[in-house]
Amino acid sequence: MEISLKGKVVLVTGGSRGIGEALCKALAKAGANIALHCNANVEKAKLLTTGFKTDSKAFQADLSKPFEIIRLFEQVILHFGHIDVLVNNAGVAISSGLNQEDDQWLTNWDTTFAVNTRATGLLCKKAIQHFEERSGGRIINISSRAAFRGDTMDYLAYGASKGAIPSLTRSIARYCGKQNIKAFNIAPGFVRTDMAQDFMDQYGENYALDDIALNELTEPKDLAPMVVLLSSGLADHATGSTIDINAASYVH
Repeated sequence: MEISLKGKVVLVTGGSRGIGEALCKALAKAGANIALHCNANVEKAKLLTTGFKTDSKAFQADLSKPFEIIRLFEQVILHFGHIDVLVNNAGVAISSGLNQEDDQWLTNWDTTFAVNTRATGLLCKKAIQHFEERSGGRIINISSRAAFRGDTMDYLAYGASKGAIPSLTRSIARYCGKQNIKAFNIAPGFVRTDMAQDFMDQYGENYALDDIALNELTEPKDLAPMVVLLSSGLADHATGSTIDINAASYVH
C-alpha cells in the first residue's frame, strides 16, 4: 500500500533525533509538510527540513516551559495556516534512584512530568481547539510500554509520566470523536536511541535484548510506518487504541 500525505501538515515534537527524526523522514517521504519541533538541536533540525521534498520548517521550543509550548503552536499555525496531525513524541528519561537526595529527586520528577505529560496535555488542548475550527484532525501520542508494565526504581518518574498518556488519548478519542477528532497511542519498548542508550549504559544492552522476543532491538524506523498509516486516516476506527511496538516485551 502506498500512502500519500500530500498537503497535510504534521507537527512532530522532538523531531530532530531518535524516533522523532525517523517519523519526520517517513512522513515527509509520504508527502506531508513537516513542522519539526526541536529544543537544543536547532541546526540539525534545520538541516533535516531542508532535505525534505516538502514545505517543511524547524521550530525551537523548550517543552518544560508552557509559554514556549503555546508560542510553538502559534508559530506553526502562522507559518502553515493549519495543522492536520499532531505527533507528541518528545520526551525525557532521567535516572533518579531512591538513594538520591529528595530535592534532586523531585527536580528530576518535575522535569520529567513537565516534558512528558504537561507538554503533551497542553499541545493536545491546543490541537483540539484548532481541530474543532477545522472540522477535524488527528493526534498521535507516543507513550511507552512502561505506561502499562511499569519501570525500574531509577525510572519511576518516566513510567508514571507516560502512564498518564493512554488515559489522555482515550479521553480525547471518546469525547472528541463526534467532532471528527481521532487520537491514538503508540507504546514502544526499548528503541535504539540516544535516550535509551543512557538506560543501556546503566544496565547493559543484554538487559534490553533479554527482555524482548526478537533477536534485535527495535529501531526508530520500525515505528514510522504505523505513524504514517494513522496520519493518513486509513485507520480512523482504531481511534482510542494503543498500538504496541515493543518486540513482544509487553503484550496487552
